[in-house]
Amino acid sequence: MKISIFVEVTVPRPWAPSTEHRAFTEVLEQIEFADKQGFHSVWVTEHHFMEEYAHASAPEILLAAAARTTTNIRLGHGIVSMPPGVNHPARVAERISTLDLISNGRVEFGTGESSSVAELGGFEIDPGKKREMWREGVKVATRCMSEEPFTGFTGEFVSMPPRNVVPKPMQRPHPPVWVACTRPATMTMAAENGLGALAFVTKADVDSVRADVERYYSTFESSAVPLTGTLNPNVLYTGGNMMVASSYEQAVDRIGHSGGFFPWAIGYYYVTGDHHPGRDELYRKYEAVAKGEAAPHELRLDENSQGTRADWKRLASEALQKNLSAWPGVGTPDMVRDRIRAYEDAGLDQLMFLLPPVKHEFVMESLEFFGKEIIPEFHERDEKLQREKAIALEPALERAMSRRVDDAPAYDPEYSFGGAPVSFDKKSVASEVAESRLGLSGEAVQSMALRRAGVGS
Repeated sequence: MKISIFVEVTVPRPWAPSTEHRAFTEVLEQIEFADKQGFHSVWVTEHHFMEEYAHASAPEILLAAAARTTTNIRLGHGIVSMPPGVNHPARVAERISTLDLISNGRVEFGTGESSSVAELGGFEIDPGKKREMWREGVKVATRCMSEEPFTGFTGEFVSMPPRNVVPKPMQRPHPPVWVACTRPATMTMAAENGLGALAFVTKADVDSVRADVERYYSTFESSAVPLTGTLNPNVLYTGGNMMVASSYEQAVDRIGHSGGFFPWAIGYYYVTGDHHPGRDELYRKYEAVAKGEAAPHELRLDENSQGTRADWKRLASEALQKNLSAWPGVGTPDMVRDRIRAYEDAGLDQLMFLLPPVKHEFVMESLEFFGKEIIPEFHERDEKLQREKAIALEPALERAMSRRVDDAPAYDPEYSFGGAPVSFDKKSVASEVAESRLGLSGEAVQSMALRRAGVGS
């Protein structure tokens, strides 16, 4: 089983002019250090308008910066928001391909629909049609990466004429494709489409994870029909917060009540929050709830979450002791190693941990504990297990590829496009550039363009 990290770039208020700069600087240092510690991947989620909770609105830039200071760690988009109203699929293909080239082929292409009012409403995306938007976006983006040229597409949400989208990625036909999953039905959909399941949920019950993994692979083997040009049979789960220390008490003390902000903010932004952009102080709201100084917005982390900061730590400690598989990345190296083994035994392919919004030095020390005392044994076993998995899945992969339907339009060798753009009503032309660069008059450029468009003589 592979062990990875993910970052949201959480930036709690109050903010000073340097707060965001420091947050991004520390995240890049953490990713660089994680690479040296042997972590398999870093996943960065694309979120928009979710102040305090997630400021990674341009993960392609963050990952590109990380690509230049790392060597081995895989660079995961976890996820790219695929509705074309957020990201046009051709632009997605260009960015993914560029990142893959400058990272020497280390990109993992996670995809998703988005599901919060903050994001969908901000881009005026119809929530009832986001699945279809995602599907068209993924299909066009992966075709743009693999076809030379892309032969065009006409859909409900994306229409694009033939173009040769450059550059092409280093991984051919394109990097491994994943889809974000928050429900069992989405995991089944991932398997049906031959995609990796990027499960952004924390399961305390390892038996539930085992059941999800078995259902995913059963569906994959029986009925996968590839949505993209390659298959990615993998299941990844979120292991919650990471905080490893020399003692259990120290780990709980360091993460404090900050560790609960991530699930609380998810509930706030995705379910029950009533947000006033640029005005609400989300982390202070959360702290007040965690300390029992204010009523929760509905999602209570614990029915007894009341009292002081010390009470919060006690409650967190009791929760961990009651169910050791909750937050498997919190504790001593021995505790964490034992819990992770249970996920490995459940057949999970990858487990990733959130880097929480605590002191930078605590995160760095936690990463070092993982690298020195936890990752090596899992890495050694993973190489052997991956070879066995490839052999076992080979017949299923062949069956899945045989079911794939290639509905891309045929290449038209006669198709071409001109240089001077004509307005859609074909009555005028933007000729300023041609006039200034080629010395042609506006009338001459317009005449040439209109003849090419089939207007006039």
